[in-house]
Amino acid sequence: MLGYVLSGTVAGIEGVPVMVEADISDGLPQFDMVGFLASEVKEARERVRTAVKNTGFFLEPRRYTINLSPADLRKEGNLFDLPIAIAVLIGLGILPQNTVDDCMIFGELGLDGSIRPINGALPLVNAAAGNGITRCIVPRDNGLEASVVEDIDVFALSTLAEVTDYLLNPEKYTPVMTDAAKLLSDQQEEVGEDFSDINGQTAAKRATTIAAAGFHNILYIGPPGSGKSMMARRIPTILPQLTLSEAIELTKIYSICGLLPRQKALIGTRPFRSPHHTTSMQAMTGGGRVPRPGEISLADRGVLFLDELPEFNNSSLEVLRQPLEDRQIVLARVHGTYRYPADFQLVAAMNPCKCGYYPDRSKCSCTPADVARYVGRISRPLLDRIDLCVEMPRIEYSDLAGVSEKNETSAAIRQRVERAVNIQKERYKNEKILFNSQLSARLIEKYCPLGKAEREVLGQAFEAMNLSARAYHRIIKVARTIADLDGAERIGVKHITEAIGYRTYDREVWK
Repeated sequence: MLGYVLSGTVAGIEGVPVMVEADISDGLPQFDMVGFLASEVKEARERVRTAVKNTGFFLEPRRYTINLSPADLRKEGNLFDLPIAIAVLIGLGILPQNTVDDCMIFGELGLDGSIRPINGALPLVNAAAGNGITRCIVPRDNGLEASVVEDIDVFALSTLAEVTDYLLNPEKYTPVMTDAAKLLSDQQEEVGEDFSDINGQTAAKRATTIAAAGFHNILYIGPPGSGKSMMARRIPTILPQLTLSEAIELTKIYSICGLLPRQKALIGTRPFRSPHHTTSMQAMTGGGRVPRPGEISLADRGVLFLDELPEFNNSSLEVLRQPLEDRQIVLARVHGTYRYPADFQLVAAMNPCKCGYYPDRSKCSCTPADVARYVGRISRPLLDRIDLCVEMPRIEYSDLAGVSEKNETSAAIRQRVERAVNIQKERYKNEKILFNSQLSARLIEKYCPLGKAEREVLGQAFEAMNLSARAYHRIIKVARTIADLDGAERIGVKHITEAIGYRTYDREVWK
């Protein structure tokens, strides 16, 4: 007798439907599984047989053939135990086939019949809803996460016995209900760190505000103890709040990686990832035997902070170049191609030399060749993709002691940032972008027209600074953000001039 159940697997960050078929026939007692299976899926045969037995069902000594279709898609993970068990029970005639009509099932089984949580529940349920499925059965610990998907009923159950009872008596159970928008607003956490903790560094604060308002990449250069890391770690406190679509995309990534806390349905705040400088290229991009998102994808919609930038391996830095342009990372592997989002804001910090104190000759003993060798670890193509470069000099005692005027809070800065972001949302409502940093060359011509005076200033800078075409466009995008912060409809000379100023310091350092 044949039984079949709809399940799914994850490819990239999207769910893919998988049909689980169980054929039970006469012959030598056997339990075969086919369908391009990873080792952890093949091991399901022992978990399923033991869980079904310990739940109180009798497995007849017959030939069991399990097929996971499509056969050319590699099946990985622990989520096929439960659908295999249900397909077997249908094949044995214990459950009617029509009980699983229009239903997707996934979960890992313990030997006692308990259902254990899985990674990637959100993209799987989202794929089910996208394919017109009306209900899903998920592990209880995944219920809150899965229930944020609209237009589908999610039933979070704890044991195999409970699943069979639900399939036979569905009227006894109610789906998990979650208001995703309200849940997101409730989970907008208040972060303890605040810009009011930073004394001095007025120019760097201004550059950071511009970077946050347009989601621009920024590089801080300064001696040790000047507040570079302190400034960077507070950037998430002034970034605009996540939208629901951004939160769901981000939650999919963390769900696949197993980094989503079980008590949370959504990632409610923009991520801040700060990998150590020994991080490998593979850890940065993702991949592995079982492909998983890397640091650049975990920083999606948030900040990727690279402290001590020249200390990173050259391969780990250069691999950032394409994702910074494409906003995604594509990994081609033998078993398939995986696409992960990588729409992050790059924030980097570095010292001007190996000892950190150049050009202060009272402290720095580095030769010009030493300085050139140190900063030369950062390639010009990577620098071209950084919109703002700002110097953070040594902090004066009067600033450190708090003698200066009261510092602005993150909340006050965020208000200005959100006003500029709202202007961008309205401007680009008919485009597939949200921020000025995402403007293509074609859209720059459309949304960033320059007057004669502005073109003259930019032309002089282009020739004098020997800028690339990419740097030219990035100056215009930064100028557009500065104009939005000022509430100006058009880009003016002062906006262009300030944007050019954020490209001059890196030219001096890398001369």
